[in-house]
Formats: sequence, C-alpha cells, structure tokens
Amino acid sequence: MGFSDLSPPLQGTIFTFFLCAYIFTLVGNGLIIVTITLSPQLNSPMYFFLRTLSFVEICCISSTVPKVLQSFTLMGRTISFTGCVTQFFTFAVAAGCECTILTVMAFDRYMAICHPLRYSSVMRANLCYLLTMVSWIFAVVNAVVHCSLLFRLPYCGSHLIAHFFCDVPPLISLACVNTFSIEVCLLILSATATVIPTVLIICSYINILTSIFQLHSAESRYKAFSTCGSHLVSVVIFYGTAMFVHLRLDNPFSSYNDRMLALSYCVIIPTINPMIYSLKNKEMKAAIRKLSHKHFRFQGLNKQKNYNNKCYSGIKSK
Repeated sequence: MGFSDLSPPLQGTIFTFFLCAYIFTLVGNGLIIVTITLSPQLNSPMYFFLRTLSFVEICCISSTVPKVLQSFTLMGRTISFTGCVTQFFTFAVAAGCECTILTVMAFDRYMAICHPLRYSSVMRANLCYLLTMVSWIFAVVNAVVHCSLLFRLPYCGSHLIAHFFCDVPPLISLACVNTFSIEVCLLILSATATVIPTVLIICSYINILTSIFQLHSAESRYKAFSTCGSHLVSVVIFYGTAMFVHLRLDNPFSSYNDRMLALSYCVIIPTINPMIYSLKNKEMKAAIRKLSHKHFRFQGLNKQKNYNNKCYSGIKSK
C-alpha cells in the first residue's frame, strides 16, 4: 500500500523525502567508504567498523526505498511472494548486522578509553575481521529463521500489505490462522537480536563514562565524549524505534504509527549517519579534504599535461 492512503500533496512530499534521503545515503556512506579505504591515516579498528557500518546502511536502505519509490506509481504497488521474501530477508540481514556492528563499535570504544594500553594488542586486524564475519553470520542466521517462521503462514485472506515494505507486523496481521506461537518465537528472536546487544552497549558505556569522569584533563574528557557521542546517538535512535515496533506481543498492527516509526530505522538512521560520523569527526573531515585536494591536483596535472602535449604537437607539425 505504501503511502497511497494519504492525500496527493502529502504523497508528493513523502516521495521527495524518500528520493533525497536515498541519494544522500548513497553519496554520504559511499564517501565514507572511499575515504576510509584510500586514507592511510584512518587505518584503525574504529574506522574499519565505521566503513562496515556504512556499507550495511547502504544495503539496509536499498532493500526498501527503491520499491517505496516505485509504489508511488500504480504499476509499482504490487510485489510477488518471492519478491516479498527477498525484500524481507535482505532487510533482516542488514538490520541484524547493524545491531551487532553497533555493539562491536561500543566494545571498540570501551577498549580504547578504558584500556588504552592494551588496545593495540587486543584490537588487531584478525579480531576486527573475525568480529565482522561473526556479525554477518549472526545476521544471516537470524534472517533465515525469521523467514522460515514468517513465510510458512497461510495468507489466504487479504493480500494488501498496509506498509511501505514487507515487515513482520503487517505480514503477521494478514495471516488467517492463530499466530500466537509464531509471534512468541519471533519475539524471542527479536529480543535476542536487540535486547542482548543493548545490554552489552549499556554495560560498555557505563564503564566508558566512569573512565571519562576520572580523566583530569577537560580536553581529554571532551575528546572522549565527542568520540562516543556520535555512536551513542545512532544506538538510541536505531534500537529505540526498532525495539518499540518489534518487541510487542498480541498488539494490533497500527498502519500509520508503525510506518512512521519504521521510517526512523529504515530511512532516517542511514541518512543521518554520514553526518553524525563525518561532519563531527575532525580526522574524517581532514581525510576528505586531503583526498579532494589530491583529486583536484591530479586533474590539474592532467590538464597541464594535455596542454603541453597539444603545444608540442603543434610545434612538431609546424
């Protein structure tokens, strides 16, 4: 259904919002990935996980928004059963991986602030790759179990999905059997994927805040707060809305409210993360400026070389 139940002017506004958010997410997160990959000074675990998070954000928003933009046309308001399974699986993998990557980033900040002398020996490249691989494996397994429970239900009634993508609450509401046992299983899975990481993040930040307040230098405290602040903002928005939507049992699906809440973790988080992690990060801004200067300098040298070649060719012909 998308947003077809709203007034045409409001639909136009929402379409513009989705389109701008999608373009900005691709450009912003793509810029972060390229900058971290090409900048030797950003060769640290924190930026390694940030690059992974940016890639996950692109996957997350790409699993939903293109179909949303298509749904604003009459021909784009249908989706096949296979397409619905594919969309949900892709989104579930990206969302599950984001949950674990945010937890890993909290652990990285915990080691950097609470155990700075052990940081380089613990957070080695092998451990970073291992944690990332475990995050993807957990996300895939979680998505497979979700799909096996959700899409074996008989959908013999209405086939109208009152949402802008195939998510758990609207699909559960379409089943024509008693779904209590399935909802309990899905609730346990969602709690495992969100509550446990949330508890680990809270424990990490309790230790981080304790260590920060023990610092004697105000400049050191400010630097530590600025480093952790961007990550904490993403965690609060992402986990807060995702848990509110999915950790409910025997609660009737509300089309409008759930769509508005889903916007936060499907669209808003991927859109604002580039601003949170780059615009307030001095190292990222310095690396972006350095790469841009190199790019313009390279273009200038190429233009000068082409000009010299033309001059040389003209003199030779004469």
